[in-house]
Amino acid sequence: MSILIVGIGFAIMLVLMFISIPVAVSIVTVGVLGGYAFYGAPLVNMMGGVVWTTLNSPAILAIPLFMLLGEFLLRGGIADKMYDAFAIWLDRLPGGLLHTNIATCALFSATSGSSVATAATVGTIALPALQQRNYPPSASLGSLAAGGTLGILIPPSINLLVYGSLANASVGKLFAAGLIPGILLALLFSVYIMVFQGRAGHVTDERVRIPLATKISSLRHLIAPLLIFGVVMGSIYGGFATPTESAALGVVITLFIIALMGRMSWGLMLNCVMQAARTTGMTVIVLTAALLLNVTISMLGATQIVTQWVAGFEFSSVTLLLVLIVFYVILGMFMDAMSMLVLTVPIAVPMVVAAGIDPIWFGIFIILMCEIALITPPVGMNLFVVQGLRRDGGSFNDVIRGALPYVFIMLAFVVLLIFLPQIVMWLPDSLAHA
Repeated sequence: MSILIVGIGFAIMLVLMFISIPVAVSIVTVGVLGGYAFYGAPLVNMMGGVVWTTLNSPAILAIPLFMLLGEFLLRGGIADKMYDAFAIWLDRLPGGLLHTNIATCALFSATSGSSVATAATVGTIALPALQQRNYPPSASLGSLAAGGTLGILIPPSINLLVYGSLANASVGKLFAAGLIPGILLALLFSVYIMVFQGRAGHVTDERVRIPLATKISSLRHLIAPLLIFGVVMGSIYGGFATPTESAALGVVITLFIIALMGRMSWGLMLNCVMQAARTTGMTVIVLTAALLLNVTISMLGATQIVTQWVAGFEFSSVTLLLVLIVFYVILGMFMDAMSMLVLTVPIAVPMVVAAGIDPIWFGIFIILMCEIALITPPVGMNLFVVQGLRRDGGSFNDVIRGALPYVFIMLAFVVLLIFLPQIVMWLPDSLAHA
């Protein structure tokens, strides 16, 4: 088997996706047919056992639980109160409500785990207020699309769970590794807003000074999400629960909070469960397809072939990562984040590990590249999500123009992490030695 055959298989998958064949079907087609062509029915027969063993594990159960947690936060009204509290405190900063968008996305990310859910939730709450106060559409939509990407970086993250399953990496370490980069990236977004969009919303905006007592009182609306985040992450790193058990704890506490708010109903429960089931189904189907492909890749020795091929170029680890940045940016222009993740991890992880790169660090690297894919035209998922929330019939170009500066901020941040890897590794290393 040669690198040419590996390249042809990868190209066939891309072509199938580009002609609108579902992602899971495209991956399964190449994985199963490729395995059958080289090894016949015995290889195909063993795929079921591999998939069942992987999916029938407690770690996979965390995916629907975190999906359900995000749904309860959205439909239970916790996210609305969160936005109102941040608006009271951040409105007077240069850029006003744009900072509220970023801060709410960051905190919602710390309890949901999905970028699309984060962008949709905060966008639904924020857009009416932004339009009412005459914020430029491009600035408003761009901050929501970019802020939403934090959902897959700040733990808990569905994409980090999937990466951990595919790369056989510790989910606890991945969650710890994503926390500091997620916070720093949110701060960089706010710095950009202050410097370049500080006058946004000021044209007709007469601001009312809010009493300090009212501001302090509004902080009670942040207690619920912070409590949920503290329980979920604290139970993991305190050694009291696995990621799956911590997700279950988060769901139970959220239900209790919603009940105290008087918003609990059977209708709410049913809507949340059904939506979480739909989203989980889509995620697990793609993950299953990736596992089937992994069987073929492992049996054919594709990872060793690609690793040897790359080693022939004698790249340094920095050069290899810079090449991967270009590769992922181009791939992300035409593929959604989850598909990009499951398609490339089986090949990329052995390759970078052979180059001396820590797989935990690389997990954050690839998640950041997935974030960039979420706001890179023409197929950036978050771009379509926030555009779909508009009611003014504006052009899609507004969203693209508003999001592009954040793409360059994230690219610069990725390069910074390459040269300062301890930004990612300090927290998981510290917790490991605690």
